Amino acid sequence: MKQQKKLPSEAAEVTGLAPDEDVPTGPMQASSGLAETGDDPHAAPLAPGLYLVATPIGNLEDITLRAMRVLRESDCIACEDTRQTQKLLNHFGIRRPTVSCHQHNERERSEEILRLLRQGGRVAVVSDAGTPGISDPGMYLARAALEAGIRVIPVPGANAALASLVASGLDASRFLFVGFLPAKAGARRAALERLSALPDAEEPLTMVFYEAPHRIVETLADIERVWGGAVRVAAARELTKWHEEFLRGTAAEVRTALAARDRIRGEIVLLVEARRPAPDASKGSIAQRVEELISSEGLERKEALKRAARERGLSRSEAYRELQRS
Repeated sequence: MKQQKKLPSEAAEVTGLAPDEDVPTGPMQASSGLAETGDDPHAAPLAPGLYLVATPIGNLEDITLRAMRVLRESDCIACEDTRQTQKLLNHFGIRRPTVSCHQHNERERSEEILRLLRQGGRVAVVSDAGTPGISDPGMYLARAALEAGIRVIPVPGANAALASLVASGLDASRFLFVGFLPAKAGARRAALERLSALPDAEEPLTMVFYEAPHRIVETLADIERVWGGAVRVAAARELTKWHEEFLRGTAAEVRTALAARDRIRGEIVLLVEARRPAPDASKGSIAQRVEELISSEGLERKEALKRAARERGLSRSEAYRELQRS
């Protein structure tokens, strides 16, 4: 098993700093993350605190000047994967000590990082790509730092969800970031069913999902079952890379296009312009629809009633009252 690096409790013995170097100390300062040393922010030293630094999601030109400065001047960089981050640091000629901070050790590592921060240290947090804390490690550490009275400073930059949304062609005035859906089919369908109650019939709510390439076709099929094959979607793949691709159309169209491929590469951002279906009088009574769903899909009566209610744009209580009257 690979031995993990550790942060110091007193001196900076394992951050990569020489033992006789002092860890920076001092009070928490300006909310910009810069110490107040004059009018020129570029001349000011980096203030103590925890920096959540967004990194490129594919194209290295997407890194910001501020992100590079924070990485260069931090005492330590906490990484989702030190090997992946080291490639980025090498590319930009940045030489700073790194430690791992991922989903399996974030709670344990947070205590060590907090000790450095309490001494006035400056710690940058990065994920493998994109913004820390958004479907990536970082949220727990940021919350722990805030609870300890330590400043948390965002350093904004690349984000796959927002980049996909603005180029999707779907309604971006109201959106919900969901992230990864459950991997198991039953749990995934149940999650989508719960989400289907959120939009109203008049105004769409664009939902933003992350999905693995080997599950994308199944997920699109589940979306068709919940919102119908005509719901508008966009699938963004390999964002900012040479083979960046957007597939836009109905759920049925995009699913058919992806299913025809021998192989699908790269994680995918899937966007769904969800609406709650308007009532359709041609569907017959709700009792008939409930019995049809029980017979054709083997649903339990409670689940069949929920589905029938959603199809008609009714709340469950409204559907139940209609069922009682029929």
